[in-house]
Amino acid sequence: MALAETPFAGEDTARPAPAPPAAAAAPDQGRILDPGFNLTLRPMRYPQFFDMYRDAIKNTWTVDEIDFSDDLVDLERAILPAEKHLVNRLVAFFATGDSIVANNLVLNLYRHVNAPEARMYLSRQLYEEALHVQFYLTLLDNYIPDLSEREAAFAAIDNIPSIRQKAEFCFRWMNAMDDIDRCDTPQQRRQFLLNLICFATCIEGLFFFAAFAYVYFLRSKGLLNGLAAGTNWVFRDESCHMNFALEVVNTVRAEEPELFDAELGEQVTTMIGEAVDCEHQFAEDLLGQGVPGMSVADTRRYLEFVADQRLAQLGLPKQFGAKNPFSFMELQDVQELTNFFERTVASYQVGVEGDVAFDEDF
Repeated sequence: MALAETPFAGEDTARPAPAPPAAAAAPDQGRILDPGFNLTLRPMRYPQFFDMYRDAIKNTWTVDEIDFSDDLVDLERAILPAEKHLVNRLVAFFATGDSIVANNLVLNLYRHVNAPEARMYLSRQLYEEALHVQFYLTLLDNYIPDLSEREAAFAAIDNIPSIRQKAEFCFRWMNAMDDIDRCDTPQQRRQFLLNLICFATCIEGLFFFAAFAYVYFLRSKGLLNGLAAGTNWVFRDESCHMNFALEVVNTVRAEEPELFDAELGEQVTTMIGEAVDCEHQFAEDLLGQGVPGMSVADTRRYLEFVADQRLAQLGLPKQFGAKNPFSFMELQDVQELTNFFERTVASYQVGVEGDVAFDEDF
């Protein structure tokens, strides 16, 4: 998803312009970041957000649908110790990460998005984040039978340094909104944008997407199909969450292009670079015991590849020029993920409409 045509001030305007933005609200209707809680759904100012809400409702699944029985056999008989370490770290991060996302959603995003149709989507997203937490809770309960190890995994933010570092990155870039009750000034609105962009591109769009790659790597070896099946569904949700957040950014950019100055562009580029470094250190932890077929160096290139996609979605220059080193991401059976919006999905309770493409998001 591209942002509005207006480039960040000071950028090279010779670069190809992103796709046109969605229609913005008429001047007399206010702007999406104007303080307050508009309750008027008709006439609807931003129908694209209502469409996203309706698609999200169709995109319904439950944790009870996932069969973990084969996973337990794999963990007992097929998986290597280094791979088990990877899995334990991974699900510990997932449980922590979605809780951070849910808290930010409630405390820092919902109250500043002044469009009832957009808040409808955010309400649905909060439900989905809780569902993800339930999924990872179930994973930890099934994967880690030792109670003390399980408790340590749930407290990962306190006792696993690589996960604590990721959490500290999130708080550093997002917590500045904690003391802002109203986005009255341009500086406050830029701070909101930094929060939202970190939320969308670094946490959901980089940290989670890197985690998905570990899951699909294991699936490429025939391991942990239950985890992979649940991850397919989480992937769909997270893709929609990221697209919604970028559409909010797109809308703000169309309504208030002056906010997107060179300083904001530099801050976002720095933020995404820091996210790559942070996730690289997490990769060193996950892969540090030597996982056959997956190296830290390749993971770094993959992170840089994803980061470039996020920068491009924001209309910013790519910084790394990296290519996707993980062929398994392209060779995996992605039937459930590719064009899943265009048909009814058998493994879902209901179908969804739209597009998800690996070459864009990964």
